[in-house]
Amino acid sequence: MSCTSATAVASAYISRPNWPGSLTGIPIWRSPSLRPPPPSSLCDFSFKIPCGSFRRSSVLTGFRSTSPVVMQWQDCTVKLEIDVPISVAYDCYSDREAIPRWMPFISTVKILEDKPDLSRWSLKYKAFGRDIELSWLARNMQPTPNQKIHWRSLEGLPKRGAVRFYPKGPSSCLVELTVSYEVPPILSPVASALQPFLENLLGRGLERFEMFARTYKADSPV
Repeated sequence: MSCTSATAVASAYISRPNWPGSLTGIPIWRSPSLRPPPPSSLCDFSFKIPCGSFRRSSVLTGFRSTSPVVMQWQDCTVKLEIDVPISVAYDCYSDREAIPRWMPFISTVKILEDKPDLSRWSLKYKAFGRDIELSWLARNMQPTPNQKIHWRSLEGLPKRGAVRFYPKGPSSCLVELTVSYEVPPILSPVASALQPFLENLLGRGLERFEMFARTYKADSPV
């Protein structure tokens, strides 16, 4: 029985529910031309699913989701007004290899000799009952003198950040530090507590930065 014939029969039945020869609405197949199709042609009555709607991985495992895995990123921003001229604060923060002297969780920063815009960073800190050790290679982007320093990682821990300087007077400025990072797998279970924890660390770091910058001002020409 062709698909056209089956469609015509089904349409006739739907439009005439009291079709003669039917019992309780179920048609009785009497004419040879109206016999039900053999099992091999039952596919003529199947619903059609657009190709690509599902992807079958195997008969045993069923359908496989094609949704991409979304990694979690967090942003932290802290700011502090410090009693240091903006030019001194900018020069002090530009000294990347000195950052471990005032940032609590940064253990080393090493500038690559042949590529001074690149630097290798390592982090060691004990928190949440874990010994955390991370590292990354960062590139400093084109800075805006006395206004902005920004960077992004090229390998290792995915992160990016920027520090901005706003003048508040001839001998003071506002320092605003923003860091964005992908939550490391080791810290995924405590991701909700990680952001306020890191904001606290960064805030303490800026307080130590002010003390360091005052000493830096005494040792450097303004």
